[in-house]
Amino acid sequence: MLNIKKCNSLEEVRTEIDNIDNQLVELISTRSHLIRQAASFKNSVDEVKAEDRIEFILQKVRHKAIQADVSPNMISELFTIMINEMVETEISEFRNDKTF
Repeated sequence: MLNIKKCNSLEEVRTEIDNIDNQLVELISTRSHLIRQAASFKNSVDEVKAEDRIEFILQKVRHKAIQADVSPNMISELFTIMINEMVETEISEFRNDKTF
């Protein structure tokens, strides 16, 4: 169960949200850097795209969203956008690695 801080003012709620937003950006950045590393372990663009892995991740986060009482559709959409962008970055990394 989540331990959500009980705020006493709108300002305090906004400060907490800003802190979470900063953490989310840092986590997404970390994920993006790991994705770039993954490209060096793959042998083809199809392997980079990893359709099975993407489907697994989307199902996993939808399930987690339901457990966390947040819209699984919203989480799925957010992850789809993030994954699509990161796959494009990984493809670029893959192609750059293979040109040397």
